[in-house]
Order: sequence, then structure tokens, then C-alpha cells
Amino acid sequence: MTFHMRAVSAAMLLALVASCGPGKFKHYSGPPVTQVVVNKSARQMLLFSGSSIIGAYNVGLGNEPQGHKQFSGDGKTPEGNYFIDRRNPDSRYHLSIGISYPNPQDMAFAASVGQHPGNDIFIHGQGPEGRVLAPIKHDWTAGCIAVNDAEIEDIYAMVQDGTPIRINP
Repeated sequence: MTFHMRAVSAAMLLALVASCGPGKFKHYSGPPVTQVVVNKSARQMLLFSGSSIIGAYNVGLGNEPQGHKQFSGDGKTPEGNYFIDRRNPDSRYHLSIGISYPNPQDMAFAASVGQHPGNDIFIHGQGPEGRVLAPIKHDWTAGCIAVNDAEIEDIYAMVQDGTPIRINP
């Protein structure tokens, strides 16, 4: 291999390594998150591994934070037992992980009064919209649970699909 070929190869390798800089997808190798607990009144989300708290975050909620979500457009964040059921790496709120709302009870109640229960409830970052709204109104989402963009990067890496989430009043 000539000097020129080695120099070109080294430059290509350096460019490849440089392109692998920090991004929004983090790696997590700590203890598994076995449950997420959101305490709406305290505006706090806790990540548990067994009985140990391994993460604590201040959160923003739906723009009508008191009470359980019942209908599409009510601005409330659900309350009860759900699980993490999906993730969106291309969320307009940086990153997001989905909550399994509505459950069968939520759907049955809404149907019994001729309403739609709503859907697309996530734990998500702020994204451009939240960076503007969160300083003005802490509870700014349409019913989701919001953290800042750096925090959702950690949560996205730590919390796996299927993890139970309990949302308390």
C-alpha cells in the first residue's frame, strides 16, 4: 500500500469516526427499569428498578391536568395502570415513548356516553413547541407527559416497551 493510499484510508476512517458524534440516541447499561410511576399532583415521574428509584424527573402534563382523561380533546393526562407500548424516534417533541391509553375500560366508558376516548398519549421531550410553551405554562401538552429533551434521551434509552406505568392523581 502506497503512502497516498494509506493517507486516503486514514482520512476516510477519521471522517467516519467524526460522524459518529453525540446524538439523541443514548446507550443505557444500568439496572432495568421495571416500573414507571407518575405522580401528577407532584409533577414528578420516577423510574424504578425493583424497589429502588433509579431516575426522577419533573414533568409537565396536559393543559387541564386535574382528573383522569376521558375524551379526545379534554387536555387531561390519564390516570391508572398502563404500559409502554411503542416509541417514536421521529417525534416532533424530540423523542417519545407511547403509553397504552386507552385501555378497555377507558374505551368502554367513552363509548357509553357516545364519545371517543382519545389516543396518542406519550412521554416526550419538548421539541421546538415545548421550549416556547413550557416556560409560559408548565402544563402545556394535549394530555401527554413532558420532560426536557436531554431527559427524554435518557428515558428513551432506559425504558423498554412493555414496562408498566402507573399514573397517580
